[in-house]
Amino acid sequence: MALITIKGHEFEAVVARDAFGRRAAQYKNNIIRTLGMIGLTADDVDIELEPIAIKNVLASATWFAEGYRMYYSYKAAGRFVDNLYVVSKVIELEVADLLAERKTFEEFLSAFTEKEDVEAARKEARELLGVGHDVLDLEHIDKKYKELAKKHHPDMPTGDNETFKRLNMAHKILRRELR
Repeated sequence: MALITIKGHEFEAVVARDAFGRRAAQYKNNIIRTLGMIGLTADDVDIELEPIAIKNVLASATWFAEGYRMYYSYKAAGRFVDNLYVVSKVIELEVADLLAERKTFEEFLSAFTEKEDVEAARKEARELLGVGHDVLDLEHIDKKYKELAKKHHPDMPTGDNETFKRLNMAHKILRRELR
Protein backbone atom coordinates (compact mmCIF):
# COMPACT_ATOMS: atom_id res chain seq x y z
CA MET A 1 0.00 0.00 0.00
CA ALA A 2 1.11 3.53 -0.72
CA LEU A 3 1.82 6.02 2.02
CA ILE A 4 0.38 9.50 1.69
CA THR A 5 1.15 12.60 3.72
CA ILE A 6 -1.55 15.17 4.39
CA LYS A 7 -1.51 17.97 6.97
CA GLY A 8 1.68 16.52 8.43
CA HIS A 9 0.17 13.04 8.92
CA GLU A 10 1.53 10.03 7.07
CA PHE A 11 -0.77 7.05 6.63
CA GLU A 12 -1.54 4.21 4.26
CA ALA A 13 -3.95 4.93 1.45
CA VAL A 14 -6.67 2.30 1.54
CA VAL A 15 -8.30 1.34 -1.74
CA ALA A 16 -11.77 -0.18 -1.49
CA ARG A 17 -12.08 -3.40 -3.48
CA ASP A 18 -15.80 -4.12 -3.08
CA ALA A 19 -19.01 -2.97 -1.37
CA PHE A 20 -18.16 0.64 -2.27
CA GLY A 21 -21.41 2.20 -1.08
CA ARG A 22 -21.31 0.32 2.23
CA ARG A 23 -17.69 1.34 2.80
CA ALA A 24 -18.52 4.97 2.05
CA ALA A 25 -21.31 4.80 4.66
CA GLN A 26 -18.81 3.32 7.15
CA TYR A 27 -16.37 6.17 6.51
CA LYS A 28 -19.18 8.70 6.97
CA ASN A 29 -20.12 7.08 10.28
CA ASN A 30 -16.48 7.08 11.35
CA ILE A 31 -16.26 10.83 10.70
CA ILE A 32 -19.40 11.45 12.78
CA ARG A 33 -18.10 9.19 15.58
CA THR A 34 -14.68 10.90 15.53
CA LEU A 35 -16.16 14.38 15.69
CA GLY A 36 -18.42 13.13 18.48
CA MET A 37 -15.26 12.71 20.55
CA ILE A 38 -15.00 16.52 20.68
CA GLY A 39 -18.65 17.01 21.55
CA LEU A 40 -20.32 17.25 18.13
CA THR A 41 -23.49 15.39 17.20
CA ALA A 42 -24.61 13.97 13.86
CA ASP A 43 -26.70 17.13 13.42
CA ASP A 44 -23.48 19.20 13.48
CA VAL A 45 -21.95 17.19 10.62
CA ASP A 46 -22.88 17.23 6.93
CA ILE A 47 -21.49 14.56 4.62
CA GLU A 48 -23.21 13.86 1.33
CA LEU A 49 -22.73 10.32 0.13
CA GLU A 50 -22.28 9.84 -3.60
CA PRO A 51 -24.89 7.32 -4.83
CA ILE A 52 -22.28 5.69 -7.06
CA ALA A 53 -19.28 5.53 -4.73
CA ILE A 54 -16.85 4.42 -7.45
CA LYS A 55 -17.26 7.68 -9.39
CA ASN A 56 -14.20 9.90 -9.67
CA VAL A 57 -15.54 12.77 -7.56
CA LEU A 58 -14.55 14.83 -4.57
CA ALA A 59 -15.49 13.70 -1.07
CA SER A 60 -16.02 16.27 1.65
CA ALA A 61 -17.22 16.78 5.19
CA THR A 62 -18.60 19.96 6.70
CA TRP A 63 -19.14 20.44 10.42
CA PHE A 64 -20.03 23.26 12.76
CA ALA A 65 -18.49 23.87 16.17
CA GLU A 66 -18.59 26.90 18.43
CA GLY A 67 -19.96 29.12 15.66
CA TYR A 68 -17.37 28.06 13.09
CA ARG A 69 -17.94 26.29 9.79
CA MET A 70 -15.24 23.70 9.21
CA TYR A 71 -14.68 21.83 5.98
CA TYR A 72 -12.33 19.29 4.51
CA SER A 73 -12.36 17.73 1.07
CA TYR A 74 -10.16 15.41 -0.93
CA LYS A 75 -10.21 14.17 -4.52
CA ALA A 76 -6.73 12.91 -5.39
CA ALA A 77 -7.55 9.26 -4.65
CA GLY A 78 -9.85 9.10 -7.65
CA ARG A 79 -12.95 7.26 -6.49
CA PHE A 80 -15.40 8.86 -4.07
CA VAL A 81 -15.13 5.99 -1.56
CA ASP A 82 -11.32 6.23 -1.46
CA ASN A 83 -11.47 10.03 -1.19
CA LEU A 84 -13.91 9.74 1.72
CA TYR A 85 -11.51 7.34 3.44
CA VAL A 86 -8.79 10.02 3.27
CA VAL A 87 -11.20 12.67 4.62
CA SER A 88 -12.11 10.31 7.46
CA LYS A 89 -8.48 9.49 8.27
CA VAL A 90 -7.32 13.13 8.25
CA ILE A 91 -10.15 14.17 10.57
CA GLU A 92 -9.43 11.18 12.83
CA LEU A 93 -5.73 12.08 13.09
CA GLU A 94 -6.41 15.79 13.67
CA VAL A 95 -8.97 15.04 16.40
CA ALA A 96 -6.49 12.63 18.02
CA ASP A 97 -3.89 15.43 18.05
CA LEU A 98 -6.44 17.78 19.59
CA LEU A 99 -7.43 15.31 22.31
CA ALA A 100 -3.79 14.47 23.08
CA GLU A 101 -3.13 18.21 23.34
CA ARG A 102 -0.56 18.12 20.54
CA LYS A 103 -2.75 20.81 18.93
CA THR A 104 -4.81 23.57 20.40
CA PHE A 105 -8.43 24.11 19.44
CA GLU A 106 -7.32 27.28 17.62
CA GLU A 107 -4.88 25.23 15.52
CA PHE A 108 -7.66 22.72 14.81
CA LEU A 109 -9.92 25.58 13.72
CA SER A 110 -7.20 27.02 11.53
CA ALA A 111 -6.68 23.68 9.80
CA PHE A 112 -10.33 23.30 8.81
CA THR A 113 -12.15 26.65 8.84
CA GLU A 114 -13.27 27.45 5.30
CA LYS A 115 -15.69 29.82 3.65
CA GLU A 116 -18.89 28.34 2.27
CA ASP A 117 -17.86 29.05 -1.32
CA VAL A 118 -14.49 27.28 -1.05
CA GLU A 119 -15.11 24.94 -4.01
CA ALA A 120 -16.01 27.88 -6.26
CA ALA A 121 -12.90 29.73 -5.07
CA ARG A 122 -10.74 26.70 -5.88
CA LYS A 123 -12.25 26.43 -9.36
CA GLU A 124 -11.65 30.14 -9.98
CA ALA A 125 -8.07 29.85 -8.67
CA ARG A 126 -7.32 26.99 -11.06
CA GLU A 127 -8.72 29.00 -13.97
CA LEU A 128 -6.67 32.07 -13.04
CA LEU A 129 -3.48 30.01 -12.82
CA GLY A 130 -4.30 28.24 -16.08
CA VAL A 131 -4.35 24.71 -14.72
CA GLY A 132 -7.02 22.09 -15.31
CA HIS A 133 -9.88 21.65 -12.87
CA ASP A 134 -8.60 18.21 -11.94
CA VAL A 135 -4.92 19.15 -11.42
CA LEU A 136 -3.75 18.12 -7.96
CA ASP A 137 0.01 18.26 -8.54
CA LEU A 138 1.26 21.04 -6.26
CA GLU A 139 4.59 21.23 -8.11
CA HIS A 140 2.77 21.91 -11.39
CA ILE A 141 0.59 24.54 -9.72
CA ASP A 142 3.67 26.17 -8.12
CA LYS A 143 5.40 26.29 -11.52
CA LYS A 144 2.41 27.96 -13.21
CA TYR A 145 2.11 30.40 -10.30
CA LYS A 146 5.78 31.37 -10.50
CA GLU A 147 5.56 31.97 -14.26
CA LEU A 148 2.51 34.21 -13.91
CA ALA A 149 3.77 35.96 -10.76
CA LYS A 150 7.00 36.87 -12.51
CA LYS A 151 5.09 38.22 -15.52
CA HIS A 152 2.63 40.26 -13.43
CA HIS A 153 4.96 41.39 -10.61
CA PRO A 154 4.54 45.16 -10.07
CA ASP A 155 8.28 45.70 -10.64
CA MET A 156 8.13 44.19 -14.15
CA PRO A 157 7.27 46.27 -17.26
CA THR A 158 4.15 44.12 -17.83
CA GLY A 159 3.35 44.11 -14.12
CA ASP A 160 -0.08 44.68 -12.66
CA ASN A 161 -0.49 44.95 -8.90
CA GLU A 162 -4.13 43.77 -8.83
CA THR A 163 -3.46 40.73 -11.00
CA PHE A 164 -0.41 39.91 -8.87
CA LYS A 165 -2.54 40.03 -5.70
CA ARG A 166 -5.19 37.78 -7.29
CA LEU A 167 -2.49 35.30 -8.34
CA ASN A 168 -1.11 35.22 -4.79
CA MET A 169 -4.56 34.58 -3.34
CA ALA A 170 -5.28 31.86 -5.91
CA HIS A 171 -1.98 30.16 -5.08
CA LYS A 172 -2.72 30.28 -1.34
CA ILE A 173 -6.17 28.76 -1.88
CA LEU A 174 -4.76 25.83 -3.83
CA ARG A 175 -1.79 25.29 -1.51
CA ARG A 176 -4.19 25.08 1.43
CA GLU A 177 -6.27 22.50 -0.43
CA LEU A 178 -3.34 20.32 -1.40
CA ARG A 179 -1.20 20.43 1.74
